[in-house]
Amino acid sequence: MRSRGVNPECRQKRLRTACLAVAGLAVLIAAGNDASARSGRSERPIESIQSRSAGEPTMAIVSLRSQRITIYDSKGWILRAPVSSGTKGRETPAGIFSVIQKVEEHYSNLYDDAFMPHMQRITWSGIALHGGVLPGRPASHGCIRLPFDFAERLFDETTMGMRVIVAPGDVAPVEIAHPLLFQPKPGAAALAASRTAEAQEAARKATEARIAAGTALRDATQAKVPVRAAENLKRRAEAQLAAAETKLGSGISAEAKEQAEDAKAQAVAKIAELQLQWDVANVDMQLRLDAATSAREAAAAAETARVKAAEAARQIARELQPISVLISRKTQRLYVRQALASVFEGPVTIADPDRPIGTHVFTAIERTTDDANLRWSVVSLRGGRPPNGAVEPPDRARGSSGRDLEPAPADPDSAKAALDRITIPQDVLDRIGNITPRSSLIVTDEALSSETGKGTEFVVLLSGEPQGGIKRRRRSPGSYAHSRTFWRSPFGSPFTW
Repeated sequence: MRSRGVNPECRQKRLRTACLAVAGLAVLIAAGNDASARSGRSERPIESIQSRSAGEPTMAIVSLRSQRITIYDSKGWILRAPVSSGTKGRETPAGIFSVIQKVEEHYSNLYDDAFMPHMQRITWSGIALHGGVLPGRPASHGCIRLPFDFAERLFDETTMGMRVIVAPGDVAPVEIAHPLLFQPKPGAAALAASRTAEAQEAARKATEARIAAGTALRDATQAKVPVRAAENLKRRAEAQLAAAETKLGSGISAEAKEQAEDAKAQAVAKIAELQLQWDVANVDMQLRLDAATSAREAAAAAETARVKAAEAARQIARELQPISVLISRKTQRLYVRQALASVFEGPVTIADPDRPIGTHVFTAIERTTDDANLRWSVVSLRGGRPPNGAVEPPDRARGSSGRDLEPAPADPDSAKAALDRITIPQDVLDRIGNITPRSSLIVTDEALSSETGKGTEFVVLLSGEPQGGIKRRRRSPGSYAHSRTFWRSPFGSPFTW
């Protein structure tokens, strides 16, 4: 969903002006307040995969430790860029989110109309990905700032519902296989193709029937012309006959009487001829009217069939949308959502329920070569603090240390051990719809966040991590979803808020 209302040429001029202003502002800030900038710290460039063509993004992983975002498709990472996340007391919450709104030109109503270009919302309380100034350290009020050009590029690539994982440390998905990971229902893809073909055929027939009905109606309308012409001529002949009979009944000369007799005979013959023409034309008109009625009824029936087939195709398309399943150890329940809406929830059994199970995000990334099964990946979230519990200095925990290292792959053994402890009742399994690429299974110790609701995917917050950027905000769908068509000076509405 994009919000546009500004002339593109004017917008480009404004953006260029704003970028110059922002650059100047960033220099002033760096000169006055950012000692780390003075020390020579450089911003990492935007990276993109070069060894292959990039596919559709399946997830974004933000590393708070490295201050970096990595975008993945079904085969691996495709884009990377630095970010600037929340500051102390207004931290970007670590957890599991999804893109729930996209607005190309957005202004914050929380922070003095701050410009948030190419905004992709991940909570209704105001946490989002958007373009902004990156000073090389956490600097936002909870959002995830991206480089301006990267934010624009990412905005064009992502789809609603794309998974966004905010991880305390560095993590990357790895491929995994396990019997509990759902697979497509047999024949679902073929059924969807069949329903689509039926809808297309029904639409074609409805169009043909509508055209035929229109043609039949035009023919019936044209068939009325000779009938009306014959009726008009017949009435004129009958008037001539009446005049001749009237003339014959009056005292007239023999010559006039003879003329009247001839006129009467001609009128009678003309009436007979016109009656025959009228009968033939009327029969033809009635046949065409009947044909038009039949064609109209056929068109109505074809339209009904088209609507029914289209709805069946839409229904099957809805059923083939990615499904998200969440299993919470805290509540001992399984939840299902699809298309940013709740579907159902049910009980689930977790062995040794008092022992932590971790937080794992399993994603169906693509179909296998035989098209009958799905490949899955997993991302396991762990706290960003060192294993010994020591607290790292800010520059080390969220600064330059290790920021250029590759993310650590998830531990598939830990994820498999979590799945081994789960038993899903068969009746609950039967209610889960067809699994398609981009479907997911989340296994977590946490309960659902209150951010999960209307128009969202699952939102899970890691309880052991700072959540200042979300605790200070009030969830209110719609109240943050505004965009404007005017431009504000970046000095009146600072970009660095």
